[in-house]
Amino acid sequence: MIRVCALYRFAPFPDPAALREPLLGVAEANGIRGTLLLAGEGINGTIAGSHDGIEAVLDHIRMLPGCADLDYKDSTAETMPFHRMKVRVKREIVSMGVEGIDPTREVGTYVSGEAWNALIADPQTVLIDTRNDYEVAIGTFDGAVDPGTKSFRDFPAWFREHRGELMAGKSKVAMFCTGGIRCEKATAFLKAEGVEDVFHLDGGILKYLETMPEAESRWQGECFVFDARVAVGHGLAQGSHGLCHGCRMPVGPEDMASPLYVEGVSCPACHGTRDAQRLAAYAERHRQEALAAARGVAHVGARYPDRDEPPEP
Repeated sequence: MIRVCALYRFAPFPDPAALREPLLGVAEANGIRGTLLLAGEGINGTIAGSHDGIEAVLDHIRMLPGCADLDYKDSTAETMPFHRMKVRVKREIVSMGVEGIDPTREVGTYVSGEAWNALIADPQTVLIDTRNDYEVAIGTFDGAVDPGTKSFRDFPAWFREHRGELMAGKSKVAMFCTGGIRCEKATAFLKAEGVEDVFHLDGGILKYLETMPEAESRWQGECFVFDARVAVGHGLAQGSHGLCHGCRMPVGPEDMASPLYVEGVSCPACHGTRDAQRLAAYAERHRQEALAAARGVAHVGARYPDRDEPPEP
């Protein structure tokens, strides 16, 4: 079984480029594959390999400035989900596109899962889902505002446009995302915009689903994840959604039952949007993936959705 580790840490890296080669060397020496992003604001990424190999990379990262308390989440895969190891230097580890936002300097208040339910039930709290539209579509917290964004980079403009109506009669803002990185940066943005009482769910939806008893949960639906599981429910149990290999969107049981759904090729959301040549290529890719799976090897091709790269912790 392959260990898959999603990680992030906001930390000040004065020279992120200088960290690249040593980190890549440790990963490659231990047979680790995946993608890690380095920026002046920290590190983000997902890697896969053996348990000991992952531990070696985590130990190296913990030695970087401000990374002793590295946030990471584990899952497993039957076959290696990545084909090579990449360490990239970027302007941001999660793209927001607003200059001067620094979660290492100012950020909202972390709220544990145990305290989250009371916070979002408070009539003074506006609850905002900071994820993208395709993620929100398959599950969110009861009463959450859906920004309808297609990219996290759209979030600042959306908030500025709707701030008046969002904050009408409210004094607190609570935000959440899959694993914590986007809502943590979003709280830093709101603080910079002058919003005082800003909160975010510690550990994100995944930690909440892992630790909160379903009978006490305010979560509805499933949580989209950026790996081969596609979606999970309470207890992080495998969800009912798959992934359309044509448009990379999650597809639920109703979609799969539709006559417009062709496994590995198209779904109701993208039906009729691809030409015959592309559909034939998708069908051939699906056939090759099935053959590779039957042989117990990984198929050379993307296993994860091409969203906010790399997959969010």
